[in-house]
Amino acid sequence: MFLDIHELAVHRVPIRKSYAPGSLDFHSTEFRQLEPLTVRAMAELVEGQIHIFGTLHTRIELNCARCLEPVAEEVSRDFDLIYRPASWAPRQEDIHLSLEETEIAFFQGDGLFLADILSEQINLAVPMKAICRSDCRGLCSHCGANLNYEQCGCEARSADPRLASLEQFKLEWFKKH
Repeated sequence: MFLDIHELAVHRVPIRKSYAPGSLDFHSTEFRQLEPLTVRAMAELVEGQIHIFGTLHTRIELNCARCLEPVAEEVSRDFDLIYRPASWAPRQEDIHLSLEETEIAFFQGDGLFLADILSEQINLAVPMKAICRSDCRGLCSHCGANLNYEQCGCEARSADPRLASLEQFKLEWFKKH
């Protein structure tokens, strides 16, 4: 769906769409969409700027940061965005932005694609690290075994010999206290 400034100048555009998994390009291989992405929004032209606000919802799958098993995550996000024409962008090398101005993006031509907005919003909503469960034990750092399902045969790592005197001090301190 293309949000055309000429159409938005005439009237607000209500948006109620659903995007099937695989129909949007998120420009990322770190996750994949599991369920349709539903969006309910309103787009309007305000003083030459595109204002779009609404909500989106879907489920995505990404890998656990500890054991690399798949993890399903709900993504629900409200958004309230302003896009200015690229011709309004400052041209100076040293630009000082106010906090409000950091929330503004730019578009070129006669509008922008809703798919690009949604892709950006999903990428912003993806957690930096997903954990499959709170007690996930992860992978063995030596053999790569998933410690949630099996015990590996690797020896327990011995402490660095340079720290032996500190380990001894720690043991003696705990005995006294």
